[in-house]
Parts: sequence; structure tokens; C-alpha cells
Amino acid sequence: MSEETNRMRLLWAGFMAILAAGVGFGIRGGIFDNWGTEFGFSGAQLGAIGGAGFTGFCFGIIIGGFLTDKLGYGKLVLAAFALHVLSAVVTFMPNESMTAGTVYSYLLWGMFIFAAANGVLEAVSNPLVATLFPEKRTHYLNILHASWPAGLVLGGLCGWYLDDLLEWHWKYQLALYLIPTVIYGLMFFGQKYPKSEASEKGLGIGEMFRDVGVLGALVVAYLLVLFFNGNLGIDKASSWVLGAGLVVVAGIMTRQQTEIPLQSWLLLLMCTLLAIFAQMGLDLPHFGTLVLAGGLLLALGVTMKWAVGAFLLFILFITHALVGAVELGTDGWIQNITGNILSSGEGKWLFVITSMVMFCLRFCASWIEEKLGLSPVGILLVSAIAACIGLNLASGIETFAGAMVALLVYGIGKTFFWPTMLAVASDRYPRTGAIAISIMGGIGMLSAGLIGSPGLGYAKDRFSGEALKAESEEVYAEYKNESGSSFLFFNEATGLDAKKLGAIQGTLSSARSILPKGGYEKELKKLEDERDEQKGITESLTKESESLNQKSVKLTEDISASNEWDDNYKDLRAEMVQLKESASKNKSDAEKASSSLEAAEKAIKDLEAMKAKLVEAKVFKEEGNPNSNAALAALTPSERMAHRASIDGDRKTLKADSIIPGIMAVIYLLMLIYFKSIGGYKPVTIEGEEVSGDGGDSGQNDDSGGDGDSGGDDDSGGDQKEV
Repeated sequence: MSEETNRMRLLWAGFMAILAAGVGFGIRGGIFDNWGTEFGFSGAQLGAIGGAGFTGFCFGIIIGGFLTDKLGYGKLVLAAFALHVLSAVVTFMPNESMTAGTVYSYLLWGMFIFAAANGVLEAVSNPLVATLFPEKRTHYLNILHASWPAGLVLGGLCGWYLDDLLEWHWKYQLALYLIPTVIYGLMFFGQKYPKSEASEKGLGIGEMFRDVGVLGALVVAYLLVLFFNGNLGIDKASSWVLGAGLVVVAGIMTRQQTEIPLQSWLLLLMCTLLAIFAQMGLDLPHFGTLVLAGGLLLALGVTMKWAVGAFLLFILFITHALVGAVELGTDGWIQNITGNILSSGEGKWLFVITSMVMFCLRFCASWIEEKLGLSPVGILLVSAIAACIGLNLASGIETFAGAMVALLVYGIGKTFFWPTMLAVASDRYPRTGAIAISIMGGIGMLSAGLIGSPGLGYAKDRFSGEALKAESEEVYAEYKNESGSSFLFFNEATGLDAKKLGAIQGTLSSARSILPKGGYEKELKKLEDERDEQKGITESLTKESESLNQKSVKLTEDISASNEWDDNYKDLRAEMVQLKESASKNKSDAEKASSSLEAAEKAIKDLEAMKAKLVEAKVFKEEGNPNSNAALAALTPSERMAHRASIDGDRKTLKADSIIPGIMAVIYLLMLIYFKSIGGYKPVTIEGEEVSGDGGDSGQNDDSGGDGDSGGDDDSGGDQKEV
């Protein structure tokens, strides 16, 4: 096999690996309701299972990033494949005989292992593609990550078709991700893997980590503190101590001295004790404690000669946290928001269409670079502006066409964020090997789960609650949530009850289904068929129950007539036990069928009442009514107020969300100005231990001299060369 064939096969193997992750995530989102119905899970439990997908990925990609250059790509691919298979085994273990707690544990850990496998694969795929295509990293990393939206679309559509239409069991649906899993395993098998530039130079973990330094560790540590406190339930003081410990470990890894003197360890102990005393003994304000801890950490770092890290890489880490929040965090809410403003079905279609656009555009990165003359940072700047405009437009949507335009602009913007950021980090910091871009991926995913999604949820609660409270204190008291919503340092907000809003959406959905021509007749026929089916089941079970009762009477007589010492008596007693079990099951089934019959009959009455209400409001027309807003006539005045406040909250949430890409645009503009001042954006390569290049971006502080600090002002890390 030629070298070109080999690297293209590895590229598409990585593509298929991330596709498997996307398919799994896409299908999983559609079977949450199945798990809730089958096992009786609460919303909080389902949320925890979903959250395991974020955390597992983060641990997988960060740990995988540290191991990639030492173990090699092939071994980690094998580990990821094994984890994907193991996740299937664990996830498919639940059955009806298990308790809800046992099932919950299996699903939680199954999702965690699945996500960890995805993280390991991304820790392999990103640096692998960056190494294989050093001349066009932006282009090929975008192609690699085109697989993610493709997987989401395939998984979502397959889930919709197999679940809603064919009613496949959730295990068969989820098993579909094993198809691309087997394919990527076969494609990776037996291939020749390259070594990263850092690995070829024989750099150790500490040297690879030096450009990340303490600054980069601070970004990761802060997100992990949020994870420890919010997801694991560890108290704040302990979470901050753990975070500080991680920063200290990172600092020690970057030291330029071979031994750590005793006084440095004593200083470390003193700093830790002082920080704990400030928090618990002096009861300093949160901000004051952070300032003190930061000062002590700085003093410790100077004393122990830690590498500060490359300042530009630090900025890239922070910016990628914003990328995770605005891309993945928004994606988690956009269907809900647009579906609330328009309709649930329209929200789903908008997500599918924008994901397909995202998939197609990621193949165009090279054309944009070559034909439009944009550098990777220039692409990021244009993307941030487009995302900001798109979210602002989305906040004012009234029609499906308007929403399509707004989300296409937003979709164009978000398309290039993730892979192009990885390309910039790989271009500018080859000495970090797989570590920097793996940490960057982990930062993005952690931010999506800890900042993006919770932040949008908080904004929704705050804005919708404020809107309804301003309109009517009485209605707000009726619809407000029982508990408040908090996020980072923002004041607690009380939003609206999700169950009550869901009931309003259900009413609107039903009303919209009968407004089109023939819609009422269609819905009535469907409900009548359901009623007739349940009626037939109930009658059948009633007859079976009568038969069981008659059999029970006969068995009782036979047992009374038999001698308990006879073998016949034992057989009759065993038959009676089985009969009681059958009768118990029959009774349970009959109760369920009777309940379903009552629900079907009530649904028919509700449909008739809704039609009467729409007729009274003069919005129900024999020729059909295409205006979906006409369905609002089915709501009570207080329900309309709550619905209006909910939509107002959604609009303000999207507008607030647009601030994030706005901030990113400012950061990218400053980056462009910086690169312009040093002669333009150029990739760099490792060159011995000396700074070499055009005298600009190659470093203001030489890493080869002095005390060995990589220098916070040196974006290239000191021992790299521009190419």
C-alpha cells in the first residue's frame, strides 16, 4: 500500500470513528423517553445518564491525549474499539427482572464508557490527521469533523424512523452504532501509523506539556472544579483544593530542574494551609479567597520555576471553552427553543437541515483558504461574526422561512469553529504533540456540559420568569417553578414549571393537528381506532378472567377431594400456584387495558371539546386553516400568558447567547492583528532546541536559555521554527 493510500485510509477511518460517536449520540437522544417509560426514571436521572456522555468524553480525550505520543495511535485505537464493544455489553444488560437502581447504574456506566471511547478516538484522530496532513491541517481536520453532524443526522433520522414508525426496541436502535464501529475497526486494522513531530524528536511528557504550562492548567482546573462541585457533589472548598492540586501537578511537570528542593515542598504546604485558613478560618469572601490563592500559587510557581506556558495557547484554550458553549451548548437547546417558538416538528427539521449544511461546508475549508485568501484565524473571525448575526436573527423569528435563514447563517458560523481551532493549535504548537489539542477538545466538551447548556437553561428560566412576572404576578405565582435556578456567579432566578409548559405545548400540538383540512377527521379516526383496540383487549382479558375463575373453582374442588399425601394432590397444588400467577398477571393487564381505554375515551372527548373551542373562536374552517398561531385559541388566558412569556424567554436567551460569538470575534480580530504584526499566520515546526524563524512569532523569550521558563509571551514555545 502506497503512503498516500495509507494516509487517506487513516483519514476516512478517523471519519468513520467520529461518525460512530455521532450516530450513537443521535440515537441516544431519541430513546430517553423509552427509558423513562420502561424503567420509570425521573428527569434528573435521565439528565445524569445524558451527562455521563459529556464527562466520559472529557476523561477519554484528556487521558488519551497524554498517552497517544507514548503508546502510539494503533494501541489507543484498539483500546477505543474495546471500550465501544464493552459499552454495548453494559448498556444492553438491563432487563425486566432488574430493579430500577440496577438498570440506572448499567445505563449510566454504559453511556460513560461509550463517551470515553469517543474521547479516546478523538484524542487519536485529531493529532493523527494533523500529522498526516501538515500542509493542509485546516482542510483535513474539517473533513474529519464533518462526520459529527453526519452522524447526528443519521442517528436522529434512524431513531425517528425505527422508533416512531417501526416501534423497534431501543436496544436494536442503539445497536446501529456498532455498524460504523466495526467498519472503523477494520479500516484501522493493519495500517502503518506515523509518529507526531514531538514524538519523533523524543520529547517527554513534561516537555510536551511546557507550552500548556500553568496558564493552560488553570483553564482545565477551573472547569474540573465546576465538575467536582456540580456533577460529583463535592463541596466547594474540597473542589477548589482538588483544582489547585491539579495545577500544582501540572506546574511540577513543567519544571526545568531535576530535583525539587525541600523548601519548595514546605512552601507548597504553607500555601495550601493558608488558603484553607483563609476560606474556613477567616471566612473571606469568595473573590478574596481566589485572589489570595492565586497570589500564593504565583509565588509558588516562581519559586519552583514552573513554566508559565504560551500565552497565545492560553487564549486559544479560553476561546475553545467559548466554542464548546456556543456550538454544542446551543445545539442541545436549539431544537427546544425553535420548537417552542414555532412547532416541535419544525424545530427538529431546522436542526436536521442546519446539520446537513454543516456537514457539506466542512469539505469547503480548503477552497475558502485558497480562493478567498483567508487564514485559519480569518476563517474563525468570519465564522464568529456569522454566528453572532445568526443567533440575533434567530431571536426574532416568526416563520419557518425566517427561522431557516437565521439558523443557516448561524450554522455557517459554527461550522468551522471546532476543527479550525484544533488546526491553529496544532500549527502553532507542534511541540505539544497530541496533548494540547486533546486538552482543547476536553475543554470544549466540559464547557458545553458545565457552562453552555446550564447557562442557556438558566437564561431561559430567568428571562421567561421575569417576563411573566412583569405581565401578571398572579399568573406567575401559578406557573413558577418550585425551585430556583442558579448559574456560576449570577443571582438565583425562578423560571416556569416545565411540566405545565409541556402541557400547554401538548394542547397547542393537538390544536395544530386538527386545523388543516381533514385534520380533525384524521385525528378522530386515529383515537377511535386506539379506543376500539383497547376495548377489544379489555373484553378479551375479561373473558380470560372468567375462564380463570371457573378453573380456580374446579381446582379448589379437586384439591378438597384429594388426599394431601397423594401425588395427584401435589400436582394440583402446583397447578393452583401457576393459576394464581396467571390470574395476577391477567388482573394487572386488565387494569392497564382498562386505564388505556379510559385514556382513549377521554382523548376523544378532549378532541371534541377542543374543536368546539376553535369553532367558537372562529378559527376552525372547513377548508382548513394554515395559520399555526390560530391554535392559541385553544388555550386559556393564563396559558396564553405563560406561553408568551416562555417564547419571550427563548428570544432573549438566543440574544444573550449571541454575546459569546461576539466576544470570540473580538479575540480573533486581536489574533489577526497580532499575526499581522509578526509577518502573518504561518505554521511552525520543531527545530532542535534553538529558536529559529523570521524573528517574530518564533518567540520573544528563548526557551533554551535562562531558567528554562517557556515564557508567557512566547506563543511558539521557544524551540519551534516557522515553515
